[in-house]
Amino acid sequence: MQIEAKLSENKLHDLTHWGLRASIGVIFIVHSLKKFDPSWQEWLINMGIPPELQLPIALAELIGGILLVIGILTRISAAIFSIILLGAIFHIRWENGFFISQGGWEWDLAMLAVTLSIIVAGPGRASISHIVKKIPRYLQ
Repeated sequence: MQIEAKLSENKLHDLTHWGLRASIGVIFIVHSLKKFDPSWQEWLINMGIPPELQLPIALAELIGGILLVIGILTRISAAIFSIILLGAIFHIRWENGFFISQGGWEWDLAMLAVTLSIIVAGPGRASISHIVKKIPRYLQ
């Protein structure tokens, strides 16, 4: 039990958890920016996805990425990103195989693993949710 208590109080643990959260957040923020371009609708249509989903997808990635970086609504954002990543794996990249060099889904799988760990671990101590103690756990 003492090992777990020391591990959870470790500042390096907090920094690492924030780094994982922030890196996924930044990746989604950067990817969201290209999705605001009207030409992205054509790509959606070619993939069999309704073009009306352009704005909701772009906003979900932008806002969710920001929320992950600052550490509020992290579980909800990570859950939405997990759904997006599952869609990318099975709907877009599955037929290309595993390897990213061939357009495969290996990178999406790695990002999915991080988003799932964020759902389980929550926002961590380096977050707004930790500073504002009145936020319910399910919204953290």
